[in-house]
Amino acid sequence: MYIYCCFLTNLWSFPFPSFFTTTMSSQYIKMLTTLKTQEMNWLVICFLILGFMPFGSIAIRPVLDSARLLGFTEAPDYRNGVGCPEQAETTSYFCDPSLVHVAMTLDSEYLRGSMAAVHSVLRHASCPEHVFFHFMAAEFDPKANPRVLTRLVRSIFPSLNFKVYVFREDTVINLISASIRQALENPLNYARNYLGDILDPCVNRVIYLDSDVILVDDVHKLWNVQISGSRVIGAPEYCHANFSKYFTDSFWSDPVLSLVFGSRNPCYFNTGVMVMDLEKWREGNYRLKIENWMKLQRKRRIYELGSLPPFLLVFGGNVEPIDHKWNQHGLGGDNVKGSCRSLHPGPVSLLHWSGKGKPWVRLDEKKPCPLDYLWEPYDLYQPIRKVVFV
Repeated sequence: MYIYCCFLTNLWSFPFPSFFTTTMSSQYIKMLTTLKTQEMNWLVICFLILGFMPFGSIAIRPVLDSARLLGFTEAPDYRNGVGCPEQAETTSYFCDPSLVHVAMTLDSEYLRGSMAAVHSVLRHASCPEHVFFHFMAAEFDPKANPRVLTRLVRSIFPSLNFKVYVFREDTVINLISASIRQALENPLNYARNYLGDILDPCVNRVIYLDSDVILVDDVHKLWNVQISGSRVIGAPEYCHANFSKYFTDSFWSDPVLSLVFGSRNPCYFNTGVMVMDLEKWREGNYRLKIENWMKLQRKRRIYELGSLPPFLLVFGGNVEPIDHKWNQHGLGGDNVKGSCRSLHPGPVSLLHWSGKGKPWVRLDEKKPCPLDYLWEPYDLYQPIRKVVFV
């Protein structure tokens, strides 16, 4: 009885594979609609039976397409253009020196944004097959563990070069202090601090991207930014911003802490888009330097935001400046209201919805900001309509 129900319900609900043509799909539907009345009655009964089964009891059911089950459609297959380098012969594919390495976090809450970001990178890359994505996923995501996320990404991007790494939240959980917005306290926000430890030693350079960005330019251009001298990271700087507001009065009034920047002239930069020299990062043990500031923050309240201030303290005034077009940030509004924002003057290569407002949320709520429509073409989320029996 149970096996029969599993077979019948899977026959009815199995999503169309990506290779189905319109003709094949129509034949599939036609076949289902020829079910006799008695078989349809059994189908309804089986849905009721399986609907009340505990999750663990359906383990013998065939594995369905995870992307379609979660509402994602398969992305187009992007291939290299003319003049792209050939793959080097190495023991590990991601050690190929011709690759562009991109690191991002991956979790159930921001999954839709992450997939749109990946889609935008591939669509505009001159050599998409030479982009390797490093995804860091929480060990205990209540909705999607790293194994599920790996299958999901592979379903959406069958030819994507990527690896999902398990980020142990207990690595940083005891260092995180309260922030002005709860989302900023997510341990995954701090995963960028550990890229030097997580990624293979042969990866000595990486672009870090937040999940709420869209690229409208070739990622290879950003990759080719040279990080000079002793600098470890590169990012667009905003020296007109009020740098002092990122730290508390307690910080600035302390005679020792206030001198931490010394002769450096620090400017604000957003950590959602960075080019990182991991070789220098590892040699300088910058992960430990950031952790030391986080430990001090636990003892004394020296800043209000989450993972940004420690980066400002360690790297402020010693950042390789990158053209502002690579981080048109703040499109999500502030950290409280998330109101609409307009673009900064000048050219645009990357749009960044930093702040509380996220384009997929506002679009779903039918309350989009004008710039959210620029994000929409990269969205791969298409919810499956529920079957309604009349």
